[in-house]
Amino acid sequence: VCLAASCSVWLCEAQTEFKRVAEENVTLPCHHRLGLLEQGSLDIEWLLHISETVQKAVITYSGGRVYDDLNEEQKGRVSFTSNFLAGDASLQIISLQSSDAGKYICKVKNAGQYEWARITLKVVEKPSKPKCWLEGEMLEGKELSLQCRSASGTAPISYRWQRINEEDERAEHLPPNSRVNISNPGQVLLKNLTQMSTGLYRCVATNEAGQESCALQVTVQHAQNIGMIAGGVCGVVLGLSLLFLVVRLTIRRKEKKRYEEEEAPNEIREDAEAPKAHLVKPSSSSSGSRSSRSGSSSTRSTANSASRSQRTLSTEATPHLTPPQYGHRQLERKDTEPKKVDYNNLMKMGATPVMVPVQSRAFQTV
Repeated sequence: VCLAASCSVWLCEAQTEFKRVAEENVTLPCHHRLGLLEQGSLDIEWLLHISETVQKAVITYSGGRVYDDLNEEQKGRVSFTSNFLAGDASLQIISLQSSDAGKYICKVKNAGQYEWARITLKVVEKPSKPKCWLEGEMLEGKELSLQCRSASGTAPISYRWQRINEEDERAEHLPPNSRVNISNPGQVLLKNLTQMSTGLYRCVATNEAGQESCALQVTVQHAQNIGMIAGGVCGVVLGLSLLFLVVRLTIRRKEKKRYEEEEAPNEIREDAEAPKAHLVKPSSSSSGSRSSRSGSSSTRSTANSASRSQRTLSTEATPHLTPPQYGHRQLERKDTEPKKVDYNNLMKMGATPVMVPVQSRAFQTV
């Protein structure tokens, strides 16, 4: 309602309310008749009342110039929509934000006359994409809680859970064993889970500005299947551990055996006794027989026997360092007495009698 006072002041008390969704654009109307008076003295001012005592300028026209950078939060998003000098001083705001909400006042002054308009702007923000999560165990007979919450959005926000048919994506009712939390509609409790509880669940968050949704997949499993899977995993781990242990022990055993084989020939028996020479008295009967049949070949046989006896004594009297595996054999061999040779057998084999001089009947070494 516009009133004309005696002092020629126009009072425009148009009270209008606008409601817009965030990110949209809005035009707040403001029409006047003062532009026809004097162009040079025309002033236009848009103010935003944040509270009863706090207000800030949005855009102004004064002295033939437009000032649209007065408010840092709205800088670059506000402008006059049309020919404000001719009478249309409407305000346009683009990309609305929740901070743009409030009471706006349009003031027009020229040649001592004033006109203004009051407009209330409400900016609603649709819910942000909600977050969905599960609480509980997806096992038969257990309970499972479905949770849904939007981080932002104009209150009130309502939540609604649906079960989705995966074939045609059609919304269905929740299973009969489900319960909705009245104090927190974003929570649904699925009690006494069965295979029929398996499926896709969707939560829809809605307010007056719009809606957003999220979805969860519920797969109910048999308890015995879980036990079998856990047992199988444990069995595989145990089997791999045993196989690794066996391989490791086999490798260590082979390395130890190879080390012993390489070190055995290099060991020296410190406690082995040196072989001793044995003096054996030749048999008188055989000596006598050989002496009675000496001939031209007796001298050569005697020399050969003495040479062999000397070599035998030298070999047995000299101690040798032998590996442990041969020490035992030589100790047994040194204790063996020389066997007596039967004369009759020698004669049968075609041996030649040898005469041994009397002076050579001394002890001989073998």
